[in-house]
Amino acid sequence: MLSCPRCQATIEPTTIQCPRCRLTLKAHGHPGIPLHRTEGDEPLCATCLYDADDTCNFPQRPHADTCTLYRSVNAAKDVEQPSPSPGQQLGFWLRNHRGLVGIVGLLLLSLVLVLVR
Repeated sequence: MLSCPRCQATIEPTTIQCPRCRLTLKAHGHPGIPLHRTEGDEPLCATCLYDADDTCNFPQRPHADTCTLYRSVNAAKDVEQPSPSPGQQLGFWLRNHRGLVGIVGLLLLSLVLVLVR
């Protein structure tokens, strides 16, 4: 079970508001949107990945005490993304450049038809 960050009351994971202290726990009244809060005086932006790479467009930046998009810089470093294999890279490239592949295919087909005659 989870506990409320303010009063430490036991709450369900989908609880929108703490029944004891009325602290909002989920953003926009939706049980699927977590609302991250600061733990102390330092704003969330100081340790947020989106602030570090300057992609944050949150209006309260850089002094946000609550945020729905917060992602810790430390947690992002811990999760290593495996690099795709050469076959996967080729598949990604072919999917992203379908038009070019189609034009090259038509040119090759035309060249084969001209050489066969």
